[in-house]
Amino acid sequence: ELKEIVFIIQSQSNSFHSKRAEDLKRDILKQAADLGKELPAVLLIHQINRHDGAWTILPLMRDLSVTYGGNSSWIFFCEEDTRIQVVKLLETLGRFDTSKEWFLGKALYDEESTIIHHYAFAENPTIFKFPDFSAGWALSIPLVNKLAKKLKSEPLKSDFTIDLKHEIALYIWQKGDGPHLTPVPEFCTDDANSYKVHHCATTFSSFLPLCGEPVKKEDVFVAVKTCRKFHGDRIPIVKQTWEREAALIEYYSDYADISIPTIDLGVPNTDRGHCGKTFAILERFLNQSSSTIPWLVVVDDDTLISISRLRKLLSCYDPNEPVFLGERYGYGLGTGGYSYITGGGGMVFSRIAVQKLLASKCRCYSMDAPDDMVLGMCFSGLGIPITHSPLFHQARPMDYPKDYLSHQIPVSFHKHWNIDPVKVYFTWLAPNTEDSLQGRKAGYNREDL
Repeated sequence: ELKEIVFIIQSQSNSFHSKRAEDLKRDILKQAADLGKELPAVLLIHQINRHDGAWTILPLMRDLSVTYGGNSSWIFFCEEDTRIQVVKLLETLGRFDTSKEWFLGKALYDEESTIIHHYAFAENPTIFKFPDFSAGWALSIPLVNKLAKKLKSEPLKSDFTIDLKHEIALYIWQKGDGPHLTPVPEFCTDDANSYKVHHCATTFSSFLPLCGEPVKKEDVFVAVKTCRKFHGDRIPIVKQTWEREAALIEYYSDYADISIPTIDLGVPNTDRGHCGKTFAILERFLNQSSSTIPWLVVVDDDTLISISRLRKLLSCYDPNEPVFLGERYGYGLGTGGYSYITGGGGMVFSRIAVQKLLASKCRCYSMDAPDDMVLGMCFSGLGIPITHSPLFHQARPMDYPKDYLSHQIPVSFHKHWNIDPVKVYFTWLAPNTEDSLQGRKAGYNREDL
């Protein structure tokens, strides 16, 4: 029965994202009403629990078990852009015995062991499957109850959350002593208009959000963090690739090099974190750039980014809201903790977010503290939510499953290890690759990258 499925949308509190999640909720309930069925529970994750770690899902297991453990069969999770054919979903879930423990989804796997998964299964990473959240994924209630019991007796450790879908699959299998992921072909990430989707219970639009005109070039100020030892090898790559897309760009270093040119912020370079440097950049943006510039982007000198795609994405966000946008990581979220935007993929701030941060007394606890984590701590203390976009990437294309990237139009990648960064940029991020990312021919073969 439809009423035995609890739908949970992995939503966010930012106004753009919460509206999309509400739209999806309405669509699910309308489909249910049209079927003449009793309406299911449809929950938005950012509303379930004010706890900062709700998005990591495991902290919710005990509540889900208590509330739905007695009268439901499935918890079905999906993203705000997942599209659901409710009738097909009912048929699909109906194939599984709900008295057993099931973990269902569209299976992803690593082709080679990767830093974002702590080099897990280094012998053969392809053996471990984890769910593509975009396609939706489901837990049977017996498994939810088992996980809740486990988490009650053995609370989550304070640890990093880097790639939630991989970490949840690992927890369910190992710590929860539960099943491996069962791949379900009806959970799809093809576009709803594709000829391939007649069998699909779920679909997913691989698109870059655009809400009106892209933000003007002059409304995005780009700050590149660098240091003297990387002036010779990293800055030329920025200049060969994405610098021309940026109307307003400055390079901040520990040494003023007129040939680039770089600006010496008077903060020495450190081998560890760059908190002092980043806060100096924020102060400079507030005090020395035009007050009419609504957006600041802070990137590393080995970040590859598409400014033209970022301008489209930013058209969906209200610069009058405090926005802190990028790829979200978490620290210690099982026991309180905080979320943060990981720096290498690029950190995007609305001017108002920078104003609120600097008006507070929250600062670096040391100059070489990790800047992204300190910023996360500060914004968490101010009650300003982190806004996650999966289009920003802390690692290289080869560090992600090909099938996962195949339904994305990425905004950034990071790191130059063992790759040709210029080739990666022109294959994945350059303005003229829009068509190739929609499945038409690319200048390079993406499979090689």
